[in-house]
Amino acid sequence: MRAFLILEDGTVFAGESIGSTREVISEIVFNTSMTGYLEVLTDPSYAGQAVVMTYPLIGNYGITPDMESERPWVDGYIVRELSRIPSNFRCEGTIQDFLKEHDIPGICGIDTRALTKILRDKGTMNGMITTDEDYDLDEILPRLAAYTTGDVVSKVTCAAPKVLPGDGKRVALLDLGAKRNIAKSLNDRGCEVTIYPADTPAETILAGNPDGIMLSNGPGDPKECTEVIKEIKKLYDSDVPIFAICLGHQLMALATGADTHKMKYGHRGGNHPVKDLSTGRVYISSQNHGYVVDVDKLDPSIATPAFVNVNDGTNEGLKYTGKNIFTVQFHPEACPGPQDSGYLFDRFIEMMGGDQ
Repeated sequence: MRAFLILEDGTVFAGESIGSTREVISEIVFNTSMTGYLEVLTDPSYAGQAVVMTYPLIGNYGITPDMESERPWVDGYIVRELSRIPSNFRCEGTIQDFLKEHDIPGICGIDTRALTKILRDKGTMNGMITTDEDYDLDEILPRLAAYTTGDVVSKVTCAAPKVLPGDGKRVALLDLGAKRNIAKSLNDRGCEVTIYPADTPAETILAGNPDGIMLSNGPGDPKECTEVIKEIKKLYDSDVPIFAICLGHQLMALATGADTHKMKYGHRGGNHPVKDLSTGRVYISSQNHGYVVDVDKLDPSIATPAFVNVNDGTNEGLKYTGKNIFTVQFHPEACPGPQDSGYLFDRFIEMMGGDQ
């Protein structure tokens, strides 16, 4: 079945429908990873977005157990070519069937290189995936211009607290759209991890007397999370050690008086170099974000830059002055190849008074 990707600027790509045939409007973003497509599909940070995979062949190892949440969260999926016969000893099915099962529309057979160049040149924009060959651009374009992701954190967070048992430090994880590997990285180091919904009051978290607090990744514009920001400010004032990743990093910055802005096309992929300003060492990181903290509006008495993106100089982490708090924009729990940035979880445990 033919399918069409219609961009906010009026550009139309024609291809083949994959997955669900329902119509969807979403923010169109691109990811440069060569592998890890299942982790991308199931990362809650992609809620409200349709993902373009820049690598031309996707699906060659099928669907495996490597999911970052219980279900996929992308609104749509856009690829150049899908492998029709996946081959892997852990394969449990195809991407095509996975998308159909979860009612996610997609399109293949389009020039994803040309599409990515448009998004790089003009910036991230909204788009529609449709199988309607009689589409009306005059009717669709105003709808695309009006679309916003809105409050997607409440959509992806857990419904109730849950505990991962451990015999080490007790960590409270605020689930803003947390990837499984964040809690697992702590749990593997012996931590007892209590996962809380995003709307949990700070008082409830602190009443559990955690040794440390983790703020997770998540989707959307951080400035939409007004109530969560208020609670994070209370956590900041508590003096409990805090480690924050991605959206959590941005929300902590907003809670303490800094600012964020939307990037032209963001960082999404598994090959982004970040430099640790305290050591000069560079790590290759996994990233997925469209917003960034403004370092020129930082108050050094509150926080100072700790990491920087080597490619474009944007902020990748903060160290909070006089506090046991540090935050990063990238994903140290992910393994895009090297696993060396995982030491940040060890640093967090040391901040809580643990041994590593």
